Amino acid sequence: MKVKASRRSRNVIVELKPREQALSPAGLPSVSLKRILVPVDFSHASRKAAQYAVAFAKQFNAEVLLLHVVETVPLSAASEPFPIESTSLHAKSREEAAKQLALWRTELLSGVSSKAVVRDHTSAPHEIVTAATENNADLIVLGTQGRTGLAHLLIGSTAERVVRYAHCPVLVVRERESDFVQLPRSEDYVHEPGSQDPVKKQSRINASTQSSS
Repeated sequence: MKVKASRRSRNVIVELKPREQALSPAGLPSVSLKRILVPVDFSHASRKAAQYAVAFAKQFNAEVLLLHVVETVPLSAASEPFPIESTSLHAKSREEAAKQLALWRTELLSGVSSKAVVRDHTSAPHEIVTAATENNADLIVLGTQGRTGLAHLLIGSTAERVVRYAHCPVLVVRERESDFVQLPRSEDYVHEPGSQDPVKKQSRINASTQSSS
């Protein structure tokens, strides 16, 4: 191979012999995205994070793992006179979370491989990081309310702690920001009475049809 400057222009000429291979083009680094962890608390910000994860999953043929952490009270702080009531409330919280996760998988994760799991821990950030490690997650997509100020300084945020300790990249999706993923239009959702989370119109129609039949 010979490299020389052209006499008529400022270009560089590369001459290859018949047996020499052409130069390989400088391509972009390959992206291997097999499993995406999405911790959710069933808020609007969590729904948006799940929608981001679905977009990545469809593009890279990845699996989405929905995770909800039921935060438990440390044994030292538990109320000893009412252990049965505490256990009952905890079991009910797990049951309700499992139902919500199943609903989200149907509404938001159709068309992609997905799993859903409910876990317990006294610290949600700790359990999110642990779940990401145990499941070999390549990416964590996390929704946040974007809280700032005194509350943030005193309490800290789940997103901040996950970013600090996670072994893999973390994408933090704020509730209100400029989105690079095309999300469903707001008019496609309605707010059920007594619920803060929007419900897809089609799901509401299907539920109404089943109840009337």
